Amino acid sequence: MMPLWGAMEAAAATGGQAIGDWQAAGVSIDSRTIAQGDLFVALTGPNFDGHNFVADALNKGAAAAVVAKRPTGVSENAPLLLVGDTQHALEDLGHAARARTQAKIIAVTGSVGKTGTKEALKRALDRQGRSFASAGSLNNHWGVPLSLARMPRDTRFGIFELGMNHAGEIDRLTSIVRPDVAVITTIEPVHLGFFASVEAIADAKAEIFNGVSPEGAAILNRDNAFYDRLAAAAQARGITRILSFGAHLEASVRLVDCSLHATASAVTATVLGEPLDYSIALPGRHWVMNSLAVLAAVAAAGGDVGAAAGAMSTLCALDGRGKRHRLDVPGGIIELIDESYNASPASMRAAFAVLGAMKPSAGGRRIAVLGDMLELGTDSNRLHAELAAPLVDADVALIFTLGDNMRALDAALPAKRRGGHASSILQLAEMLRKALRPGDVVTVKGSHGSRIYELVKKLVAAPAAACTVKG
Repeated sequence: MMPLWGAMEAAAATGGQAIGDWQAAGVSIDSRTIAQGDLFVALTGPNFDGHNFVADALNKGAAAAVVAKRPTGVSENAPLLLVGDTQHALEDLGHAARARTQAKIIAVTGSVGKTGTKEALKRALDRQGRSFASAGSLNNHWGVPLSLARMPRDTRFGIFELGMNHAGEIDRLTSIVRPDVAVITTIEPVHLGFFASVEAIADAKAEIFNGVSPEGAAILNRDNAFYDRLAAAAQARGITRILSFGAHLEASVRLVDCSLHATASAVTATVLGEPLDYSIALPGRHWVMNSLAVLAAVAAAGGDVGAAAGAMSTLCALDGRGKRHRLDVPGGIIELIDESYNASPASMRAAFAVLGAMKPSAGGRRIAVLGDMLELGTDSNRLHAELAAPLVDADVALIFTLGDNMRALDAALPAKRRGGHASSILQLAEMLRKALRPGDVVTVKGSHGSRIYELVKKLVAAPAAACTVKG
């Protein structure tokens, strides 16, 4: 098997000096998870210096390390790549990986649905040739070039997620990825703490078009209020092929009908005028919309749309993004829906709709456990309080809240639906432990910074038949 990077190729890509004739099978920036044969890139940040972990990475089997200075604790002939700046070197490797591939490259951004759409695209294209996608949510200034640097040279389809919370970030990322197809899932009031308006968020997401060639394509949500603004931005960058998705009558990939169930959805759509029926192995209208974006992107990338639609029946929920757990409690079982990775007003409403479609077992109730939504700026209290109505509409019986921002929601809830408000995970866990009973269906969701994912970890790791939560 051809190595991912050889010493001379990596040196040429970065302008660095290779020490030793090494070959690397992968690329890593974390010595804790280094794999045998990885090229370790010693990044530096405000509170860490990767050079301090080079010796550990090499001892664990790293093929070589990219360094800006000779690290302590390594031999004179240790396999290294000496560069001027390790962050720039990582970006250079990403540029070189992009330049050497013949793959069709798809980039995905948007206020919500980025990771799910990226993973669905990977699943849709896996059977159509070698596909590669960025792992997890590696969507920032480290994650994107790292993901590109990991892409095998014989990849046919590459899918990359681009994230941001400030203007200018996506511009930098798209210049490295240079996508053939750019997908914007939707524009919602997310990261409002860093932007003057939702229009400004749309403009920042539209930076993705800066890296697309005129022969490329833009995939846009036809139902979103900012469709015209985004389409105009794409056209201003010279992109003439714009495919849209949604229920709108003019959508290129149009939702005709869908049947939403507790664990899956059935969809009837038209793709560029051709009818198509398929099923999605995940619940919720948001997944229906994600699937339409996937089909549009596959069409734009020259893939088989029918095969891509068929792959939607094989999707699996991800940790923190809808994964389900059946947990023992005294006297029976509860079902836990883990939505704890992140949260925004739009994704909260989507999670509530899924919870509302669930049918608790006899004696059970729908319960929501919600952590703060962060980075919402001066509108935070209003946006939290406005979650009360969709929770009532979904017939959620008890709502537990965590954090300062969630006080606004707790105050807006009908008294009978207040499960309790907590200021710590341990306090929240104790409240929930006392309230749970057999048959309950529980959704846990909040922004990553709320750390509500720690509650899920405690519940899933709890002793069987007790659901005891320990600190």
